[in-house]
Amino acid sequence: MKISYQWLRDYIKADISVEKIGEILTSIGLEVEAIEEVETIKGGLKGVVVGEVLTCEKHPDADRLKVTTVNLGGESPSQIVCGAPNVAAGQKVLVATVGSTLYPNGGEESLVIKKSKIRGVESLGMICAEDELGLGKSHDGILILDNDAIPGTPAAEFLNVKSDFCLEIGLTPNRTDAFSHFGVARDLYAALRNMHGLEKIDATLIQPNVHSVSGKGENKVNVMAPDGAPRYAGVLLDNVKVGPSPDWLANRLTTIGLRPINNVVDITNYVQHELGQPLHAFDADKIAGNQVVVRYALEGEKFVTLDSVERELHPEDLMICDAEKPMCIAGVFGGAASGVSDETTRVFIESAYFNPVVVRKTARRHGLHTDASFRFERGVDPQITMHALYRCVSLLKECAGANVASEVVDVYPEKIAPVSVTLSLTYANQLIGQVIPKETVRSILQDLEIEVVSDNGDELNLTVPNYRADVIRPADVVEEILRIYGFNNIDFPKGLKASMSAAPKPDAEKITNAIADYLVSRGFHEMMGMSLTKTKYTGYSQEMTLNDTTSVALLNPLSQDLGVMRQSLLWGGLESIEYNRNHKNPDLKLFEFGKVYHKGEGKYQERYVLALFLTGRAQPESWNNSSSEVSFYDLKANVEGILNSLGISEHQVNAANTDIFSDGLSFSSRNKIIARLGFVKDTLLKKFDIKSNVLYAELEWELLLSMLPKNSIQYKPTDKFPRVRRDLSLLLNKSVSFQEIEKVSFETEKKLLREVGLFDVYEGKNLEEGKKSYAISFVLQDSTKTMTDQQVEGIMSKLTTALDEKLGAKVRS
Repeated sequence: MKISYQWLRDYIKADISVEKIGEILTSIGLEVEAIEEVETIKGGLKGVVVGEVLTCEKHPDADRLKVTTVNLGGESPSQIVCGAPNVAAGQKVLVATVGSTLYPNGGEESLVIKKSKIRGVESLGMICAEDELGLGKSHDGILILDNDAIPGTPAAEFLNVKSDFCLEIGLTPNRTDAFSHFGVARDLYAALRNMHGLEKIDATLIQPNVHSVSGKGENKVNVMAPDGAPRYAGVLLDNVKVGPSPDWLANRLTTIGLRPINNVVDITNYVQHELGQPLHAFDADKIAGNQVVVRYALEGEKFVTLDSVERELHPEDLMICDAEKPMCIAGVFGGAASGVSDETTRVFIESAYFNPVVVRKTARRHGLHTDASFRFERGVDPQITMHALYRCVSLLKECAGANVASEVVDVYPEKIAPVSVTLSLTYANQLIGQVIPKETVRSILQDLEIEVVSDNGDELNLTVPNYRADVIRPADVVEEILRIYGFNNIDFPKGLKASMSAAPKPDAEKITNAIADYLVSRGFHEMMGMSLTKTKYTGYSQEMTLNDTTSVALLNPLSQDLGVMRQSLLWGGLESIEYNRNHKNPDLKLFEFGKVYHKGEGKYQERYVLALFLTGRAQPESWNNSSSEVSFYDLKANVEGILNSLGISEHQVNAANTDIFSDGLSFSSRNKIIARLGFVKDTLLKKFDIKSNVLYAELEWELLLSMLPKNSIQYKPTDKFPRVRRDLSLLLNKSVSFQEIEKVSFETEKKLLREVGLFDVYEGKNLEEGKKSYAISFVLQDSTKTMTDQQVEGIMSKLTTALDEKLGAKVRS
C-alpha cells in the first residue's frame, strides 16, 4: 500500500516530518517498509537555474558549436559551449550547472554535468533542451523562456516542480480500514492524540470535502442478486468533458505509482485511494435500454474485458449489465465496450458494496487481480458507499464540468449492522498486564470511532464501525487500545514471578528433527501437505474425529477442494500416493509431521501428529532382491523404533477400533492411545484409484513428547560376562498374543531376563483345534558374574510355570 505524504497531510493538520510519521505508523501496526522521495520531474532539477545568454560567438574550431557567456545570477558570467542551432544572445534559458544530475526523457539513466573542454574551449555547464530536463520529448533546440524570467532562479521554483514522499506500508489482510489515505490518517490522528510517551503534537483530522448530490432525471437500476451486491448505488452525469487531469490530481496519482489516464478515470482512482471505496465509471451512451442490471452470469456467457480478452463466464460470476449484455465483472474488471473514452459526454458512476466471497472467487477463477478486487475481496466499508459517490461527483463537477442528470439510486434492502462488543476493563488490564486509566481507554476508543454506547463502571458496551471488520471480540478491542497506547509503553515487572522447575525440559524441535533423521535413514521421504482439504473427505469415515460433525469448515472457502481444515493426515498422504503412482513411482515410504483440526464440545481443537505411509515393494527392484511388498511388520517395526528412540518402552498393544483400517493395532500408554497403524481399507483406496495395499500409522506426537522420560541418558561399560539363550516351544490358545507372553515373562524374572523374542509360529496339522505353537527365545545375563547351568534352569522353570498358570501355555516336547 503506497501513501503520499502530502496527500496524507490534507487530512492531518500537524507539524510532523515524514520520518516521524513513518515511525509512528510502524509502532501502531502499519509497518512502513520504505520511504521514497518522489518528484514531478525526476531528480527535481537540482542544480538547474535560469540563465541569460549575454554573448554568443562561433566556436573557433567547430562550425556547429557556439561559445556563449551566460548570466546565472552570480558575480560573473559562466562560459558554456552549446551546440543548439537556436541559441542566441538575449535569450532566457535553463542551465544545468557543474555537478548537477539530469535524467533525460525522465528515464533511469542519469547525466552528470562536469567541467570540460570541448574542442579546446572550456565549458562550465549545459544549456538544456526540453528532453534533457525530462520536461518532454523535443530535441529540436534549447528551451527558451519568457523574458520576465530572472537569472539565478532555481528551475524547480520557476517551473513549480513539486516534491513528495511515498510511504510503502506493509498491510496485513485484516486491516482493510487502512487501504486508503484517510484510513491511515484516522489511525495516525488517534496515535498523535493518545500514544503514551509521544511528544505532544497538536493535530486536527480533516474530513474530505463532500457535497450532497441531487438530480431529477430517471435512473434505472435493477439489483437481481442482492446476496452478491448487498448495497448498490449510482448516479448519471452529463455535460462531462473528458480530458487531462489537473496537475494536482495527476501528481497525487503519480506519487503512489499510478499512471494518469483522463480526468474521469483518474477521479475514480483518486477516491478509491482517498477513501478506500472502489468506483467504476461507465459511458452512459453505451448502456442499452438506459438500465443497469446487477445479476449473475448465464451459463456459457462470453464477455470481453478491458484487456481485450474474451472470457467465458461462470454462473457464480456477478456481473454489471445493461438491458442486453454484460458491461463489467462486478468488483473485478471493466469491459472493453462500456469504458470511458475521449468522446464520452455522459457517465454513470457506480459505488457498491459487493460480497467479498463472490468477488474473491471470481478474481481467482479468471486470474484477475486489480486494486478494486483487492479491496472488495477483503471487505470494504458498506457505510461509505454514498459518501464516496458524493465525493466523486463533487470532483467531476470541479474537474470535468459535469452536471447531475438523474436522481441518486441507493439499493440497500438489508442494512449491515455494526458489531456490538462488551469490554470489561478488568479483563483488558489483565490481558495487557498493566492498568491503563479508564479516561485514556475512552479517549482512544473515541478517536478510533468506536462508540461507547453505555458505561457500566467496569464494563463498556461498544459499537464498532463497519470499516473495522476484524474487531469482533473483546480481545480485538484490547489490541486496538494497546497499539494506540503504545506496545513499547507497557512496563515489564522488575521481578519475574513464575513457577519454575529446575528439571530440564526436552527440546521438542530437536527431538522432532532427530526422529525425522531416523526415518530418513530408514528410507523414508518427508512430505508436507496443505492444512486445507476437500469437503467430501469428511464423508469417507464415520469415526468421531473424521466425520462431518467434527469438521472445521471455512466461512469463505476459495473452492470445495479447499473447504475444510484437515482432520487427518491420511487423505493428503493418499493424494500423494495416487499422484506418485500415476507418475510411475509406486514404491513409497513417506512421513509427515503436521496439525489436524477438529471441533467438539463447543470449542476447536488442534493436534500435532506424525504420519507414516508404506506402499509398494519393500526393497528397490534388483536382480539380487526379492520383489516382496512391504508388510505390516515393516510398519510396526518403524513405529516401535520411534517409540524406543523416545525412551517409551512400556506400552500396550490392542486391536485398532477404527473404520479406516481393514486390520490394525493401537498402542497405548498410561491409558491413552499413542499410535494406530494398519492396512487402509480397500473401499477408501478405491476413492483415490489406488490398487495396491497402503499401510498407514498415526502417532500422537504432542502426547508422546509429554511422556518423554525426564531422566538424562547415562552410559555404562559393555558387559564383561556372557549372555545365555534358552528356547521354548509353547502350545497355547490362538487368542494368546506374544505381547502377553512377553509381559508375563518380564514380570516373573525382573532381574536377569534381558530379551524375549518370537522366532517361529505354527498353526495346522497335529495341533488341537484352537491351538497354535510359538517358538520363544529367552536371553539371560548377570552383569556381575557368569551364570551357572543350575541358575539358568531355575529361572527357566519359573518362567514355564508362570506361563502355564497365567496363559495356559504348555511346553511341547
